Amino acid sequence: MDTRIESGAGNEVREYLTFTATGQEYGIDILSVREIRGWTVETPLPNSPAAVRGIINLRGQVVPIYDLRIRLGAERSIPSAIHVVIVVEAASGFYGLLVDAVSDILSVADRELQPVPQTGMDGDHAFLTALLARDTRMVSLLDLDLLVGSRTLEAIETPLLAA
Repeated sequence: MDTRIESGAGNEVREYLTFTATGQEYGIDILSVREIRGWTVETPLPNSPAAVRGIINLRGQVVPIYDLRIRLGAERSIPSAIHVVIVVEAASGFYGLLVDAVSDILSVADRELQPVPQTGMDGDHAFLTALLARDTRMVSLLDLDLLVGSRTLEAIETPLLAA
């Protein structure tokens, strides 16, 4: 899945779906998005990582739902009618991300992307691929496979389940 569009002189443009979680704005490759839907009550899965809220039945397919707030180190979401599930497909599978709200779609030239500063994050938590500073916005771009990889999820602390 490649969202690159040639714009001359070797500069490529990609499209990202942006959304909010934990008061911050994030983006993912638009080609990985399969569906955007309102919050649906999930069925919990016993003994799953804290970030896995449970599963939903999406037209006959069982889809795990990840609470992005927990994955980002914040408190568990308390879903309401304003929350959104972004259903995505990545190399790690087909799953949903519970987010606070969808913002928009941005076309971004590669030259606009800035590297993520080295802050001492270990490899299991380095799921940010780049930063986009545009006008007054700062958008953190996510790698979906690193976000929900099994080693990554095991590293998330489970005490947040009680929150």
